[in-house]
Amino acid sequence: MNAPTLDDVRAAADRIAGVAHRTPVLRSRTLDARAGAEVFLKCENLQRIGAFKFRGAYNAVSKLSDEQLARGIAAYSSGNHAQAVALAARERGSTAVILMPADTPESKIAAVAGYGAEIHTYDRYTGDRVALGEALAASRGLALIPPYEHPDVIAGQGTAALELLDETGPLDAVVTPVGGGGLIAGTATAVKGLLPGIRVVGVEPVEGDDTRRSLAAGERVRIPVPHTIADGQAADIPGELTFSVNRRLVDEIVLVTDDEIRDAMRFAFDRLKIVLEPSGATGLAAVLTGQLSGRVGVVLSGGNIDTVRFAKLLAG
Repeated sequence: MNAPTLDDVRAAADRIAGVAHRTPVLRSRTLDARAGAEVFLKCENLQRIGAFKFRGAYNAVSKLSDEQLARGIAAYSSGNHAQAVALAARERGSTAVILMPADTPESKIAAVAGYGAEIHTYDRYTGDRVALGEALAASRGLALIPPYEHPDVIAGQGTAALELLDETGPLDAVVTPVGGGGLIAGTATAVKGLLPGIRVVGVEPVEGDDTRRSLAAGERVRIPVPHTIADGQAADIPGELTFSVNRRLVDEIVLVTDDEIRDAMRFAFDRLKIVLEPSGATGLAAVLTGQLSGRVGVVLSGGNIDTVRFAKLLAG
């Protein structure tokens, strides 16, 4: 698979226009003062399905042939990509079969089912979701759309950064959470294509720093499956395609603790009046802990969390 280009991201933006939301960019003087930076928050928590994942999923699904759409689509995901593919399939008149970890938050499983998808579960700590997903797709003739190892998915994710720069003008840095690496790969492809000098900074939970270790080593490094509240970033190794992009274009990976993620979730709720899931708050956590300076764009990647878990995490 070839890495996407800026032109691919621009084409994806045209493809998703009028289907995906053009999400708002928020400012906060309180945030700027605490961060010591001029911060622009791209609210992908307000995207369809509650996360940026709809951009990449819809871009990839919209490029499938009518014959493949009739056969159906498969995906594996801890939640947000599952919802994105399920909704994208429904929007395109297709059907989706989704492989999800058995310990996925119930709200995400219910949302995927609500979009009409067929759900299969597996144990994330003992099962190989890639092998299971490929076998499922092959046995039923489904088009497999992985969460990040796909050029059309990566290109779609980069459209959020295009919108951000269109609204803010030049920035010194753009910050995104890093799980498998699709969001930051698409973001880096978009912003470095437009502003070669811009810094692209990824954020990982302390317990899940596989991309930071991989970039330091110059090759993909596998770690034990992370135990972190940021379940959307519980990857044990970067994607092969995403890492090939990120090793060229990403400038730095910073780390945040689970307590710092909780603080960012509280700040977003109390001061910005928005809800973020833990993975969606890691970029905000990085700026709140003073790890960035200048004019900084931050992708708030998602807000899919139920009220019970939200309250429990913030009380912890």
